[in-house]
Amino acid sequence: MNLGIKLLVAEDDPNMGMILKTYLMQKGYTVFLAPNGQEALNIYAHDDIDACVLDVMMPQKDGFSVAQEIRRTDKRIPIIFLTAKVMEEDVLKGFEVGADDYITKPFTMEVLLARLNATIRRSFDDGKPEKNIFHMGKFVFDYGHRSLTIGTNTRTLTSREADLLRLFTINFNQVVERNSALQKIWKDDSFFAARSMDVYITRLRGYLKADPTIQIINIHGVGFKLTQVHE
Repeated sequence: MNLGIKLLVAEDDPNMGMILKTYLMQKGYTVFLAPNGQEALNIYAHDDIDACVLDVMMPQKDGFSVAQEIRRTDKRIPIIFLTAKVMEEDVLKGFEVGADDYITKPFTMEVLLARLNATIRRSFDDGKPEKNIFHMGKFVFDYGHRSLTIGTNTRTLTSREADLLRLFTINFNQVVERNSALQKIWKDDSFFAARSMDVYITRLRGYLKADPTIQIINIHGVGFKLTQVHE
C-alpha cells in the first residue's frame, strides 16, 4: 500500500530522526528527513511529497507553522504530528492547523506505522495520493486551480490541458501509453480523439519551453513520457 509514497519526516532529534527514517524505509516508504522546520519546507517545495510526519517542537519553524504553510497549497496531503506535549489546547491547535492525526511521545514504531497507514488509507483511493500540487523543474503545476506557474508568470490551463498534464506528472519519468491516455482523458481512442490529443500535447510542449529541462518526449510506437533532461 505504501509502495512509492514519498514521506517527509521532520524531527530535530538526530537519533530519533534516523530511527524513524530507517524503520519507515524498511516498510517501503521513500523518506526525506528534515532536522528543522525550515528544511522541512525546503524539501516540501522541491520534492513531490505525499505525506508528512512533523515533530511539533523544532528549531527555526515549529511543526504547527510548517503545517500551516503546507496547507496553504495542499489541503489534502496527510499530516501527522509527533509531540511530547499532552495539553489539550496543543492537541486542539494541531487539528486546527490541519493535522490528520496526533501521536504523543513516547510511542512504538508499530503504532506510528499503523496510524500512518490508516491516515494514508483514508486519504488515498488506491494507495497513492490524489495530488493537486506538482513541482517539476522550475514549474509549479496546481491541478486544482488549473494553473502552471514559473517564476512570476502563471498560465491558466483548460480543463483538458490540466487533465492531460496531471496524467503525465503523476507518471513522471514513466511512459504513458497513447491508448491509455486517450481512454482516461478523452474516453475514446478514435482517430479524431488521437488527433485532438496531439494538438493538446503540442500546446503543453509550448508552455513547458519556459524551462527547457522539462520535456514531453515521444516513445515511438508506445506513447509519451514527461521527464527532466540535463542541459
